[in-house]
Amino acid sequence: MVEQIELNKLFWHSRRGMLELDVLLVPFSQDVFPTLSPEDRELYWRLLGCEDQDMFGWFMERSESEDPELQRMVRIILDRVQPK
Repeated sequence: MVEQIELNKLFWHSRRGMLELDVLLVPFSQDVFPTLSPEDRELYWRLLGCEDQDMFGWFMERSESEDPELQRMVRIILDRVQPK
């Protein structure tokens, strides 16, 4: 189980100040992150270390990350809000 302190920290790091990112990342951090494997949790933290403009392009599907693992996390997040 993910500790509440980590979830609180994650919540604040997921708030980016860009509405398009906030509506994806904040609910994901609250609803899905606790259920992720430890490896995917680490990957989500890596994603949060990326530049907002890069993430914006990835989430708007205008570009893709050169890192296939980061792109996989982007896809996980998008699939959560855009189930196919």
